Amino acid sequence: MRTNRSFPVVCALALTGALVAAGCTSEQSTPDSTSQAPNQTEDASPPDPGTVAGVEIPAGQIDDAVSELDGLVDSLMSDSGVPGMSVAVVHDGRTVYAKGFGVREEGADRTVDADTVFPLASVSKSVGATVVAHEVGTGTVDWDTPVTEHLPWFALNDPWVTEHLTIADLYAHRSGLPDHAGDRLEDLGYDRRQVLERLRLLPLTPFRSTYEYTNFGVTAAAESVAAAAGKDWATLSNDALYEPLGMTSTSSRFVDYEARPNRAVGHQLIDGEYVHDTARQPDAQSPAGGVSSSANDMAAWLKMLLGDGTADDRHIVDADALLPAITPQIVSSPAQSPDSRAGAYGYGFNVSTSAAGRTTISHSGGFQLGAATNFMAIPSADVAIVALTNGSPIGLPETLTAEFADLVQFGEIREDWRSMYAGAFAPMNEPEGELVGAEAPSSPTPPRPPDTYAGTYENPYWGPARVEVDAGQLYLVIGPDGERRPLEHWDGETFTFTISNENAPPGTVSKATFAGNAVTLEYFDEGGLGRFERGEHQ
Repeated sequence: MRTNRSFPVVCALALTGALVAAGCTSEQSTPDSTSQAPNQTEDASPPDPGTVAGVEIPAGQIDDAVSELDGLVDSLMSDSGVPGMSVAVVHDGRTVYAKGFGVREEGADRTVDADTVFPLASVSKSVGATVVAHEVGTGTVDWDTPVTEHLPWFALNDPWVTEHLTIADLYAHRSGLPDHAGDRLEDLGYDRRQVLERLRLLPLTPFRSTYEYTNFGVTAAAESVAAAAGKDWATLSNDALYEPLGMTSTSSRFVDYEARPNRAVGHQLIDGEYVHDTARQPDAQSPAGGVSSSANDMAAWLKMLLGDGTADDRHIVDADALLPAITPQIVSSPAQSPDSRAGAYGYGFNVSTSAAGRTTISHSGGFQLGAATNFMAIPSADVAIVALTNGSPIGLPETLTAEFADLVQFGEIREDWRSMYAGAFAPMNEPEGELVGAEAPSSPTPPRPPDTYAGTYENPYWGPARVEVDAGQLYLVIGPDGERRPLEHWDGETFTFTISNENAPPGTVSKATFAGNAVTLEYFDEGGLGRFERGEHQ
Protein backbone atom coordinates (compact mmCIF):
# COMPACT_ATOMS: atom_id res chain seq x y z
CA MET A 1 0.00 0.00 0.00
CA ARG A 2 1.04 3.53 -0.69
CA THR A 3 2.42 5.58 2.15
CA ASN A 4 0.98 9.02 2.73
CA ARG A 5 2.90 10.97 0.11
CA SER A 6 0.93 14.07 1.05
CA PHE A 7 2.62 14.37 4.43
CA PRO A 8 5.53 16.57 3.40
CA VAL A 9 3.62 18.90 1.13
CA VAL A 10 0.27 18.80 2.84
CA CYS A 11 1.55 18.08 6.32
CA ALA A 12 4.00 20.82 5.66
CA LEU A 13 0.94 22.84 4.96
CA ALA A 14 -0.42 21.61 8.25
CA LEU A 15 2.80 22.79 9.84
CA THR A 16 2.29 26.07 8.07
CA GLY A 17 -1.19 25.94 9.49
CA ALA A 18 -0.29 24.69 12.95
CA LEU A 19 3.42 24.77 13.77
CA VAL A 20 3.96 27.89 11.75
CA ALA A 21 0.90 29.25 13.45
CA ALA A 22 2.91 29.09 16.62
CA GLY A 23 5.44 31.52 15.29
CA CYS A 24 3.85 33.61 12.57
CA THR A 25 2.46 36.82 13.80
CA SER A 26 2.45 40.32 12.55
CA GLU A 27 1.60 43.77 13.52
CA GLN A 28 -1.96 44.80 13.81
CA SER A 29 -3.16 48.18 14.99
CA THR A 30 -5.16 47.95 18.19
CA PRO A 31 -8.48 49.77 18.10
CA ASP A 32 -8.40 52.99 20.08
CA SER A 33 -10.91 52.44 22.84
CA THR A 34 -10.94 56.13 23.73
CA SER A 35 -11.74 57.42 20.25
CA GLN A 36 -15.49 56.92 20.49
CA ALA A 37 -17.86 58.31 23.13
CA PRO A 38 -20.66 56.10 24.45
CA ASN A 39 -23.25 58.30 22.73
CA GLN A 40 -21.72 57.87 19.25
CA THR A 41 -24.13 57.81 16.32
CA GLU A 42 -26.29 54.72 16.16
CA ASP A 43 -24.71 53.37 12.96
CA ALA A 44 -21.21 53.23 14.48
CA SER A 45 -19.88 49.66 14.81
CA PRO A 46 -17.70 48.41 17.66
CA PRO A 47 -14.28 47.06 16.76
CA ASP A 48 -14.18 43.46 15.59
CA PRO A 49 -12.57 41.43 18.39
CA GLY A 50 -11.52 38.88 15.79
CA THR A 51 -8.97 41.33 14.39
CA VAL A 52 -7.28 42.11 17.68
CA ALA A 53 -3.83 40.56 17.99
CA GLY A 54 -2.23 39.59 21.28
CA VAL A 55 1.26 40.88 20.52
CA GLU A 56 2.14 44.31 19.18
CA ILE A 57 4.96 44.83 16.71
CA PRO A 58 7.22 47.75 17.64
CA ALA A 59 8.14 50.29 15.00
CA GLY A 60 11.10 49.11 12.94
CA GLN A 61 10.79 45.43 13.88
CA ILE A 62 9.71 44.37 10.39
CA ASP A 63 12.67 46.23 8.90
CA ASP A 64 14.92 44.44 11.37
CA ALA A 65 13.45 41.10 10.29
CA VAL A 66 14.17 41.90 6.65
CA SER A 67 17.77 42.78 7.53
CA GLU A 68 18.23 39.25 8.94
CA LEU A 69 17.24 37.47 5.73
CA ASP A 70 20.66 37.37 4.05
CA GLY A 71 22.14 35.54 7.01
CA LEU A 72 19.18 33.18 7.38
CA VAL A 73 19.25 32.19 3.71
CA ASP A 74 23.03 31.73 3.69
CA SER A 75 22.94 29.43 6.71
CA LEU A 76 19.99 27.39 5.40
CA MET A 77 21.65 26.89 2.03
CA SER A 78 24.96 26.02 3.61
CA ASP A 79 23.37 23.47 5.94
CA SER A 80 21.18 21.88 3.25
CA GLY A 81 23.34 22.08 0.15
CA VAL A 82 20.36 23.19 -1.97
CA PRO A 83 21.77 24.74 -5.17
CA GLY A 84 19.63 27.87 -5.52
CA MET A 85 17.07 30.03 -3.77
CA SER A 86 15.20 33.26 -4.46
CA VAL A 87 13.35 35.33 -1.86
CA ALA A 88 11.12 38.41 -1.89
CA VAL A 89 9.30 40.37 0.81
CA VAL A 90 6.53 42.91 0.37
CA HIS A 91 5.45 45.39 3.04
CA ASP A 92 3.16 48.41 2.94
CA GLY A 93 2.55 47.91 -0.76
CA ARG A 94 6.22 47.84 -1.73
CA THR A 95 8.79 45.18 -2.52
CA VAL A 96 11.29 45.74 0.28
CA TYR A 97 13.52 42.73 -0.42
CA ALA A 98 14.19 40.67 -3.55
CA LYS A 99 17.36 38.60 -3.94
CA GLY A 100 18.70 35.42 -5.42
CA PHE A 101 21.24 33.05 -3.91
CA GLY A 102 23.29 30.18 -5.28
CA VAL A 103 23.10 28.77 -8.78
CA ARG A 104 20.40 27.78 -11.22
CA GLU A 105 22.07 24.45 -11.91
CA GLU A 106 24.56 22.48 -9.85
CA GLY A 107 28.01 22.59 -11.44
CA ALA A 108 27.23 25.65 -13.57
CA ASP A 109 28.09 29.26 -12.80
CA ARG A 110 24.71 30.75 -13.75
CA THR A 111 23.61 32.51 -10.57
CA VAL A 112 20.09 32.95 -9.23
CA ASP A 113 18.61 36.44 -9.03
CA ALA A 114 15.18 37.83 -8.19
CA ASP A 115 14.06 37.35 -11.81
CA THR A 116 15.09 33.68 -12.04
CA VAL A 117 12.05 31.54 -12.85
CA PHE A 118 11.26 28.54 -10.64
CA PRO A 119 8.43 25.98 -10.79
CA LEU A 120 5.95 26.92 -8.05
CA ALA A 121 4.52 23.40 -7.62
CA SER A 122 1.49 23.58 -5.30
CA VAL A 123 1.81 27.30 -4.65
CA SER A 124 0.10 27.27 -8.07
CA LYS A 125 -3.15 26.48 -6.23
CA SER A 126 -3.10 29.82 -4.42
CA VAL A 127 -2.18 31.70 -7.58
CA GLY A 128 -4.90 29.86 -9.48
CA ALA A 129 -7.46 30.58 -6.77
CA THR A 130 -6.96 34.29 -7.40
CA VAL A 131 -7.64 33.66 -11.10
CA VAL A 132 -10.92 32.04 -10.08
CA ALA A 133 -11.66 34.93 -7.74
CA HIS A 134 -11.16 37.29 -10.70
CA GLU A 135 -13.75 35.33 -12.68
CA VAL A 136 -16.12 35.34 -9.70
CA GLY A 137 -15.74 39.10 -9.50
CA THR A 138 -16.58 39.55 -13.17
CA GLY A 139 -19.64 37.29 -12.91
CA THR A 140 -18.31 34.49 -15.12
CA VAL A 141 -18.83 31.97 -12.32
CA ASP A 142 -19.47 31.91 -8.61
CA TRP A 143 -17.56 29.87 -6.04
CA ASP A 144 -20.78 27.86 -5.60
CA THR A 145 -21.27 27.21 -9.33
CA PRO A 146 -21.61 23.45 -9.92
CA VAL A 147 -18.56 22.07 -11.71
CA THR A 148 -20.69 20.21 -14.26
CA GLU A 149 -22.49 23.39 -15.29
CA HIS A 150 -19.52 24.17 -17.54
CA LEU A 151 -17.79 20.76 -17.50
CA PRO A 152 -20.69 18.37 -18.17
CA TRP A 153 -18.51 15.33 -18.87
CA PHE A 154 -16.88 15.41 -15.41
CA ALA A 155 -18.19 12.96 -12.80
CA LEU A 156 -17.33 11.40 -9.46
CA ASN A 157 -18.33 7.99 -8.14
CA ASP A 158 -21.60 9.24 -6.61
CA PRO A 159 -24.16 10.85 -8.99
CA TRP A 160 -25.59 13.04 -6.21
CA VAL A 161 -22.14 14.34 -5.31
CA THR A 162 -21.40 14.96 -8.99
CA GLU A 163 -24.59 17.02 -9.32
CA HIS A 164 -23.90 19.13 -6.23
CA LEU A 165 -20.11 19.44 -6.46
CA THR A 166 -19.03 23.08 -6.72
CA ILE A 167 -15.86 24.94 -7.67
CA ALA A 168 -15.49 25.78 -3.97
CA ASP A 169 -15.73 22.14 -2.92
CA LEU A 170 -12.78 21.16 -5.10
CA TYR A 171 -10.65 24.18 -4.19
CA ALA A 172 -11.26 23.39 -0.49
CA HIS A 173 -10.37 19.68 -0.97
CA ARG A 174 -13.72 18.59 0.47
CA SER A 175 -15.09 16.67 -2.53
CA GLY A 176 -14.55 13.23 -1.01
CA LEU A 177 -11.86 12.26 -3.53
CA PRO A 178 -9.03 10.33 -1.85
CA ASP A 179 -5.72 11.99 -1.04
CA HIS A 180 -3.70 12.91 -4.16
CA ALA A 181 -6.24 11.22 -6.42
CA GLY A 182 -4.95 10.81 -9.97
CA ASP A 183 -1.32 11.78 -9.35
CA ARG A 184 0.08 8.39 -10.28
CA LEU A 185 -1.98 8.34 -13.45
CA GLU A 186 -0.15 11.50 -14.43
CA ASP A 187 3.18 9.80 -13.68
CA LEU A 188 2.21 7.04 -16.12
CA GLY A 189 1.71 9.60 -18.89
CA TYR A 190 -2.04 10.18 -18.92
CA ASP A 191 -3.03 13.71 -19.93
CA ARG A 192 -5.33 16.06 -18.05
CA ARG A 193 -8.60 14.92 -19.63
CA GLN A 194 -7.69 11.24 -19.25
CA VAL A 195 -6.90 11.64 -15.55
CA LEU A 196 -10.02 13.66 -14.82
CA GLU A 197 -12.25 11.11 -16.58
CA ARG A 198 -10.85 8.29 -14.42
CA LEU A 199 -11.60 10.05 -11.13
CA ARG A 200 -15.17 8.73 -11.36
CA LEU A 201 -13.80 5.25 -10.63
CA LEU A 202 -12.47 6.17 -7.19
CA PRO A 203 -14.41 5.53 -3.96
CA LEU A 204 -15.34 8.67 -2.06
CA THR A 205 -15.14 9.70 1.58
CA PRO A 206 -18.03 11.75 3.03
CA PHE A 207 -18.81 14.82 0.94
CA ARG A 208 -17.97 18.24 2.43
CA SER A 209 -16.96 16.81 5.79
CA THR A 210 -13.54 15.34 5.04
CA TYR A 211 -10.38 17.10 3.87
CA GLU A 212 -8.27 15.16 1.37
CA TYR A 213 -5.67 17.10 -0.62
CA THR A 214 -5.99 16.59 -4.38
CA ASN A 215 -4.22 18.15 -7.33
CA PHE A 216 -6.66 16.90 -9.93
CA GLY A 217 -9.70 17.95 -7.93
CA VAL A 218 -8.44 21.53 -8.09
CA THR A 219 -7.62 21.00 -11.76
CA ALA A 220 -11.19 19.91 -12.51
CA ALA A 221 -12.56 23.05 -10.86
CA ALA A 222 -10.17 25.25 -12.82
CA GLU A 223 -11.12 23.51 -16.07
CA SER A 224 -14.76 24.30 -15.36
CA VAL A 225 -13.92 27.98 -14.77
CA ALA A 226 -11.84 28.13 -17.95
CA ALA A 227 -14.68 26.57 -19.95
CA ALA A 228 -17.07 29.19 -18.57
CA ALA A 229 -14.64 31.91 -19.65
CA GLY A 230 -14.24 30.39 -23.11
CA LYS A 231 -10.45 30.07 -22.80
CA ASP A 232 -7.93 27.43 -21.86
CA TRP A 233 -6.65 27.71 -18.29
CA ALA A 234 -3.18 29.00 -19.15
CA THR A 235 -4.59 31.76 -21.36
CA LEU A 236 -7.20 32.70 -18.78
CA SER A 237 -4.53 32.92 -16.06
CA ASN A 238 -2.38 35.17 -18.20
CA ASP A 239 -5.25 37.44 -19.23
CA ALA A 240 -6.89 37.70 -15.80
CA LEU A 241 -3.80 37.89 -13.59
CA TYR A 242 -0.28 37.71 -14.98
CA GLU A 243 -0.56 40.42 -17.63
CA PRO A 244 -2.52 42.92 -15.50
CA LEU A 245 0.01 42.52 -12.66
CA GLY A 246 3.01 42.79 -14.97
CA MET A 247 4.10 39.23 -14.14
CA THR A 248 6.01 38.89 -17.40
CA SER A 249 8.04 35.88 -16.26
CA THR A 250 5.03 33.88 -15.07
CA SER A 251 3.18 31.19 -17.01
CA SER A 252 0.96 28.17 -16.55
CA ARG A 253 2.60 26.36 -19.47
CA PHE A 254 5.69 24.19 -19.09
CA VAL A 255 6.93 25.14 -22.57
CA ASP A 256 7.17 28.77 -21.44
CA TYR A 257 9.20 27.78 -18.40
CA GLU A 258 11.55 25.74 -20.57
CA ALA A 259 12.03 28.71 -22.92
CA ARG A 260 13.10 31.12 -20.16
CA PRO A 261 16.83 31.79 -20.43
CA ASN A 262 16.91 32.72 -16.73
CA ARG A 263 15.36 29.64 -15.16
CA ALA A 264 16.33 27.33 -12.31
CA VAL A 265 16.39 23.62 -13.08
CA GLY A 266 15.17 21.02 -10.61
CA HIS A 267 17.50 18.91 -8.49
CA GLN A 268 16.37 15.65 -6.89
CA LEU A 269 17.78 14.71 -3.53
CA ILE A 270 19.49 11.33 -3.97
CA ASP A 271 21.63 9.86 -1.19
CA GLY A 272 22.05 13.28 0.38
CA GLU A 273 23.14 15.00 -2.86
CA TYR A 274 21.14 17.27 -5.16
CA VAL A 275 21.24 15.90 -8.70
CA HIS A 276 19.75 17.41 -11.84
CA ASP A 277 18.03 14.54 -13.62
CA THR A 278 14.48 14.43 -15.01
CA ALA A 279 12.53 17.66 -15.42
CA ARG A 280 9.06 17.70 -13.86
CA GLN A 281 6.46 18.34 -16.58
CA PRO A 282 3.28 19.33 -14.70
CA ASP A 283 0.98 20.52 -17.50
CA ALA A 284 -1.60 17.80 -16.76
CA GLN A 285 -2.25 19.41 -13.36
CA SER A 286 -1.23 22.95 -14.33
CA PRO A 287 -3.92 24.76 -12.26
CA ALA A 288 -2.76 22.86 -9.17
CA GLY A 289 0.98 22.62 -9.76
CA GLY A 290 2.08 23.97 -13.12
CA VAL A 291 2.79 27.68 -12.62
CA SER A 292 6.35 28.93 -12.99
CA SER A 293 7.35 32.36 -11.72
CA SER A 294 10.08 34.52 -10.21
CA ALA A 295 10.46 36.14 -6.81
CA ASN A 296 9.85 39.57 -8.34
CA ASP A 297 6.69 38.41 -10.09
CA MET A 298 5.43 36.71 -6.94
CA ALA A 299 6.05 39.94 -5.07
CA ALA A 300 3.62 41.65 -7.44
CA TRP A 301 1.07 38.94 -6.72
CA LEU A 302 1.60 39.22 -2.96
CA LYS A 303 1.02 42.99 -3.11
CA MET A 304 -2.31 42.29 -4.76
CA LEU A 305 -3.14 39.64 -2.16
CA LEU A 306 -2.38 41.97 0.76
CA GLY A 307 -4.16 44.81 -1.03
CA ASP A 308 -7.49 42.96 -1.14
CA GLY A 309 -7.22 42.53 -4.89
CA THR A 310 -5.55 45.87 -5.68
CA ALA A 311 -1.86 46.53 -6.35
CA ASP A 312 -0.13 49.76 -7.38
CA ASP A 313 -3.55 51.42 -7.80
CA ARG A 314 -4.61 48.69 -10.24
CA HIS A 315 -7.79 46.81 -9.38
CA ILE A 316 -7.18 43.15 -10.27
CA VAL A 317 -9.55 40.99 -8.22
CA ASP A 318 -12.79 41.91 -6.50
CA ALA A 319 -12.21 41.94 -2.74
CA ASP A 320 -15.52 40.22 -1.97
CA ALA A 321 -14.71 37.45 -4.43
CA LEU A 322 -11.23 37.00 -2.96
CA LEU A 323 -12.29 36.93 0.69
CA PRO A 324 -13.74 33.37 0.76
CA ALA A 325 -10.52 31.99 -0.73
CA ILE A 326 -8.31 33.41 2.02
CA THR A 327 -10.59 32.63 4.96
CA PRO A 328 -11.27 29.22 6.58
CA GLN A 329 -13.65 26.92 4.71
CA ILE A 330 -12.70 23.53 6.20
CA VAL A 331 -10.52 22.22 9.02
CA SER A 332 -7.46 20.72 7.36
CA SER A 333 -5.40 19.94 10.45
CA PRO A 334 -7.52 19.16 13.52
CA ALA A 335 -6.18 20.20 16.91
CA GLN A 336 -4.36 17.37 18.63
CA SER A 337 -5.03 18.57 22.17
CA PRO A 338 -7.25 21.09 23.96
CA ASP A 339 -4.41 23.61 24.13
CA SER A 340 -3.36 23.38 20.45
CA ARG A 341 -4.61 25.30 17.44
CA ALA A 342 -6.24 23.71 14.41
CA GLY A 343 -5.23 24.48 10.84
CA ALA A 344 -7.77 25.46 8.19
CA TYR A 345 -7.95 25.68 4.43
CA GLY A 346 -9.77 28.24 2.32
CA TYR A 347 -9.99 27.94 -1.46
CA GLY A 348 -6.41 27.19 -2.47
CA PHE A 349 -4.91 28.76 0.66
CA ASN A 350 -3.89 27.58 4.12
CA VAL A 351 -5.35 29.84 6.80
CA SER A 352 -3.97 29.75 10.33
CA THR A 353 -3.86 31.61 13.60
CA SER A 354 -0.41 32.43 14.95
CA ALA A 355 0.86 32.32 18.51
CA ALA A 356 0.36 36.09 18.61
CA GLY A 357 -3.28 35.73 17.63
CA ARG A 358 -2.84 36.87 14.02
CA THR A 359 -4.17 35.34 10.84
CA THR A 360 -1.54 33.95 8.46
CA ILE A 361 -2.19 32.91 4.88
CA SER A 362 0.21 30.49 3.22
CA HIS A 363 0.88 27.55 0.97
CA SER A 364 3.74 25.19 0.27
CA GLY A 365 4.72 23.51 -2.96
CA GLY A 366 7.06 20.66 -3.69
CA PHE A 367 8.21 18.44 -6.53
CA GLN A 368 10.19 15.35 -5.63
CA LEU A 369 12.05 15.91 -8.91
CA GLY A 370 13.31 19.29 -7.76
CA ALA A 371 11.25 22.19 -6.45
CA ALA A 372 10.30 23.48 -3.01
CA THR A 373 8.38 26.71 -2.50
CA ASN A 374 6.44 28.56 0.16
CA PHE A 375 4.82 31.91 0.76
CA MET A 376 3.39 33.37 3.92
CA ALA A 377 1.32 36.52 4.28
CA ILE A 378 0.43 38.25 7.54
CA PRO A 379 -2.37 40.63 6.54
CA SER A 380 -2.55 42.53 9.83
CA ALA A 381 1.10 43.54 9.46
CA ASP A 382 0.76 44.09 5.70
CA VAL A 383 3.80 41.89 5.15
CA ALA A 384 4.42 38.75 3.10
CA ILE A 385 7.39 36.64 2.08
CA VAL A 386 7.94 34.11 -0.71
CA ALA A 387 10.82 31.64 -0.98
CA LEU A 388 11.59 29.54 -4.07
CA THR A 389 14.20 26.76 -4.30
CA ASN A 390 15.33 24.28 -6.95
CA GLY A 391 15.74 21.18 -4.78
CA SER A 392 13.50 18.37 -3.53
CA PRO A 393 11.30 19.36 -0.58
CA ILE A 394 13.04 19.15 2.80
CA GLY A 395 11.25 22.05 4.51
CA LEU A 396 13.76 24.73 3.52
CA PRO A 397 11.44 27.52 2.28
CA GLU A 398 8.97 26.81 5.08
CA THR A 399 11.75 27.15 7.64
CA LEU A 400 12.81 30.50 6.21
CA THR A 401 9.31 31.95 6.16
CA ALA A 402 8.62 30.67 9.69
CA GLU A 403 11.84 32.17 11.03
CA PHE A 404 11.08 35.45 9.28
CA ALA A 405 7.57 35.44 10.74
CA ASP A 406 8.97 34.94 14.23
CA LEU A 407 11.28 37.91 13.73
CA VAL A 408 8.41 40.01 12.41
CA GLN A 409 6.14 39.21 15.33
CA PHE A 410 8.45 38.70 18.27
CA GLY A 411 11.80 40.19 17.28
CA GLU A 412 13.44 36.79 17.74
CA ILE A 413 13.22 33.25 16.41
CA ARG A 414 11.26 31.45 19.10
CA GLU A 415 11.00 27.90 17.74
CA ASP A 416 13.43 25.39 16.29
CA TRP A 417 11.76 25.47 12.90
CA ARG A 418 14.71 23.79 11.21
CA SER A 419 14.32 20.58 13.20
CA MET A 420 10.53 20.68 13.06
CA TYR A 421 10.38 20.98 9.30
CA ALA A 422 13.24 18.56 8.68
CA GLY A 423 11.31 15.94 10.65
CA ALA A 424 8.03 16.73 8.93
CA PHE A 425 9.49 16.47 5.43
CA ALA A 426 11.75 13.46 5.94
CA PRO A 427 9.12 10.93 4.70
CA MET A 428 9.07 12.66 1.30
CA ASN A 429 12.42 11.13 0.39
CA GLU A 430 11.82 7.65 1.82
CA PRO A 431 11.38 4.89 -0.77
CA GLU A 432 8.11 2.95 -0.82
CA GLY A 433 7.37 -0.74 -0.83
CA GLU A 434 7.05 -3.59 1.63
CA LEU A 435 10.28 -5.16 0.39
CA VAL A 436 12.48 -2.06 0.62
CA GLY A 437 15.57 -3.10 2.56
CA ALA A 438 14.46 -6.74 2.77
CA GLU A 439 16.81 -9.60 1.92
CA ALA A 440 15.72 -11.87 -0.91
CA PRO A 441 14.95 -15.49 0.11
CA SER A 442 18.04 -17.69 -0.02
CA SER A 443 16.06 -20.61 -1.47
CA PRO A 444 13.06 -19.09 -3.25
CA THR A 445 10.23 -21.20 -4.61
CA PRO A 446 10.73 -21.24 -8.40
CA PRO A 447 8.21 -19.44 -10.62
CA ARG A 448 6.25 -20.86 -13.53
CA PRO A 449 7.81 -20.74 -17.01
CA PRO A 450 8.10 -17.10 -18.22
CA ASP A 451 5.69 -17.54 -21.15
CA THR A 452 2.85 -18.47 -18.77
CA TYR A 453 2.90 -14.93 -17.35
CA ALA A 454 2.91 -13.12 -20.69
CA GLY A 455 -0.16 -11.21 -21.88
CA THR A 456 -2.24 -8.09 -21.38
CA TYR A 457 -3.79 -7.53 -17.96
CA GLU A 458 -6.69 -5.07 -17.86
CA ASN A 459 -7.56 -2.53 -15.19
CA PRO A 460 -10.31 0.10 -15.65
CA TYR A 461 -8.47 2.77 -13.63
CA TRP A 462 -4.81 2.28 -14.54
CA GLY A 463 -5.41 0.95 -18.04
CA PRO A 464 -3.78 -2.18 -19.47
CA ALA A 465 -0.50 -3.62 -18.24
CA ARG A 466 1.46 -5.92 -20.50
CA VAL A 467 3.83 -8.61 -19.33
CA GLU A 468 6.38 -9.38 -22.03
CA VAL A 469 9.14 -11.97 -22.31
CA ASP A 470 12.48 -11.12 -23.88
CA ALA A 471 15.30 -13.70 -23.78
CA GLY A 472 13.72 -15.36 -20.76
CA GLN A 473 13.37 -12.05 -18.84
CA LEU A 474 9.93 -10.77 -17.84
CA TYR A 475 9.10 -7.09 -18.36
CA LEU A 476 6.17 -4.97 -17.18
CA VAL A 477 4.85 -2.32 -19.57
CA ILE A 478 2.18 0.05 -18.23
CA GLY A 479 0.74 3.45 -19.09
CA PRO A 480 0.57 5.59 -22.24
CA ASP A 481 4.32 6.25 -22.05
CA GLY A 482 4.96 2.50 -22.31
CA GLU A 483 7.82 2.49 -19.86
CA ARG A 484 9.34 -0.99 -19.70
CA ARG A 485 10.43 -2.25 -16.30
CA PRO A 486 12.17 -5.61 -15.72
CA LEU A 487 10.40 -7.98 -13.35
CA GLU A 488 12.86 -9.71 -11.03
CA HIS A 489 11.84 -12.96 -9.38
CA TRP A 490 11.53 -12.81 -5.59
CA ASP A 491 9.74 -15.93 -4.41
CA GLY A 492 7.12 -18.18 -5.95
CA GLU A 493 4.61 -16.06 -7.85
CA THR A 494 6.03 -12.79 -6.53
CA PHE A 495 8.29 -10.60 -8.65
CA THR A 496 9.58 -7.08 -8.00
CA PHE A 497 10.21 -3.99 -10.09
CA THR A 498 11.77 -0.66 -9.25
CA ILE A 499 10.22 2.69 -10.04
CA SER A 500 11.38 6.28 -9.64
CA ASN A 501 9.27 9.31 -10.58
CA GLU A 502 7.54 12.30 -8.99
CA ASN A 503 5.63 10.15 -6.52
CA ALA A 504 8.17 7.33 -6.14
CA PRO A 505 11.45 8.37 -4.50
CA PRO A 506 14.64 6.60 -5.61
CA GLY A 507 14.86 3.14 -4.10
CA THR A 508 11.13 2.42 -4.34
CA VAL A 509 10.41 -1.29 -4.86
CA SER A 510 7.03 -2.72 -5.81
CA LYS A 511 5.83 -6.29 -5.67
CA ALA A 512 4.05 -7.84 -8.64
CA THR A 513 2.14 -10.82 -7.30
CA PHE A 514 0.60 -13.23 -9.81
CA ALA A 515 -2.38 -15.44 -9.06
CA GLY A 516 -3.79 -17.40 -11.98
CA ASN A 517 -4.88 -14.87 -14.63
CA ALA A 518 -4.37 -11.83 -12.43
CA VAL A 519 -1.50 -9.77 -11.10
CA THR A 520 -1.55 -7.28 -8.23
CA LEU A 521 0.93 -4.43 -8.49
CA GLU A 522 1.73 -3.17 -5.02
CA TYR A 523 2.71 0.37 -6.06
CA PHE A 524 -0.59 0.85 -7.87
CA ASP A 525 -2.76 -0.83 -5.23
CA GLU A 526 -4.16 2.43 -3.84
CA GLY A 527 -7.61 1.77 -2.44
CA GLY A 528 -7.39 -1.83 -3.61
CA LEU A 529 -7.23 -0.76 -7.27
CA GLY A 530 -4.01 -2.58 -8.11
CA ARG A 531 -5.44 -5.88 -9.41
CA PHE A 532 -5.07 -6.42 -13.17
CA GLU A 533 -7.02 -9.22 -14.92
CA ARG A 534 -5.88 -11.18 -17.97
CA GLY A 535 -8.39 -12.69 -20.38
CA GLU A 536 -8.80 -16.46 -20.20
CA HIS A 537 -7.83 -16.85 -23.86
CA GLN A 538 -4.35 -15.40 -23.41
